[in-house]
Amino acid sequence: MATLPRCRNVTHVSLEISEQHRKALAELGQFSLLDAIVGRRSRRFPVGGSIPDGPLAYESTEPSRSITEVERALIISVLAGVTGWNFGITRHPGYAPNVPNYPGSAGGRTFPSAAAFHTSQLFFTDDSGTYFFGSRDAAPQRELTAEPADIESWISSTADSYRQLSSDRLVLPREEPYMEGHNTWIANWPGSLLAFPVADLSEHLVANLNFFAANGYVIYDDVHDNPVPGIEKFSSLTHFDDPVPLSFVEQYTLAEASAELATATNTGVLLLQGLGLGGWTFDGLDRLSVLGASGDPKAPGLGFSYDTDDRWAFPNATGLEGVFETLVPPFVDSVADGVQKYYQRKFGPGGPGHPDTPGPWSDTPKVRSEYLPAQNLQELVTVQAEYIYKRFGKLPGTVPTVHVLMYLQAQNLDRGFYDHKFGPGAYLPSHTRHDEVWS
Repeated sequence: MATLPRCRNVTHVSLEISEQHRKALAELGQFSLLDAIVGRRSRRFPVGGSIPDGPLAYESTEPSRSITEVERALIISVLAGVTGWNFGITRHPGYAPNVPNYPGSAGGRTFPSAAAFHTSQLFFTDDSGTYFFGSRDAAPQRELTAEPADIESWISSTADSYRQLSSDRLVLPREEPYMEGHNTWIANWPGSLLAFPVADLSEHLVANLNFFAANGYVIYDDVHDNPVPGIEKFSSLTHFDDPVPLSFVEQYTLAEASAELATATNTGVLLLQGLGLGGWTFDGLDRLSVLGASGDPKAPGLGFSYDTDDRWAFPNATGLEGVFETLVPPFVDSVADGVQKYYQRKFGPGGPGHPDTPGPWSDTPKVRSEYLPAQNLQELVTVQAEYIYKRFGKLPGTVPTVHVLMYLQAQNLDRGFYDHKFGPGAYLPSHTRHDEVWS
């Protein structure tokens, strides 16, 4: 296991919004969603950029320049901001009148999450440092469904919640194997904002084990072709004789989390079109190098703790102390404690299953009080999770504990490159007017 110490302060950014930026936000509010969708392109060339060779060789005549703090706050808000109360999962005939207890968070964010598990959090880096924006369990400060939405207050609240991990940009060598070759000329470029959600697959798997348990299923270890020891205690479950393969549950977990990460970053890309910024979403950075779990001192990344094991092809990142703590040791004493932590998040104060947690319904306490209780579920989930951890040495057993996949890079566009190397229409009117509107 290795860790990298970091400065982990909550950075209360008092976002200063000038009258010009208020006008810019108002103008942005008139930008059509359809225009963003049909106008979306990966515009990778920034001010200060350079392509040394080939038919697209070009040297920017402008220096690298960071986006404004207001633009940054808006992008981070759109990537992971809280927008209101989660509406939950409405009904399941198998345990009506109880309400499905799948959600992990009472709040709703800018992107959907499978069964409202919400196991991801956002990290971002730019020339001012590396940051964490933890929003998955945050209660909404205000509802944004009113007309007009109070975007200024929303993004100010986001900026006030930044947590600075380092005063440096994320250290990631711009060469292979730290990133794919086609990204080495531009990824994490000076002046750019690089933002990426990170998923806790240990919690997502536990949430899926709870989901299947609630629906009367146990899992079967198809990798080793044996049942989970002690599983016969739960033979009264409706579908006990039709167990779900462990490999399926873990692939399901990885796929669901990947969809959450991709949806979040794609939402950010649509915003870039209206802002008139360049940028794109991509997955061409080495996951372990970004997390800092590769063991290579040239790539300290975020400084996540990690484990190694002869049974695994790669190191396994487990979390970042005090920032992104998963449900496995060293962040809990045992997997059983990790499962307890999951149910505490769900049913404890502020959780979606706690009757005192506010919400969107006309009689919220009644709805929350009818959440399917954890009794008879937690014991089964614990037995299965403990087995996986002991048998494979990690949780989940066949996919990583921590998952990072999609990245959003936002940057000031060098229109000169597109004027010289592309035909008409390579960028939008919003790009043409960007400096006038936002500078």
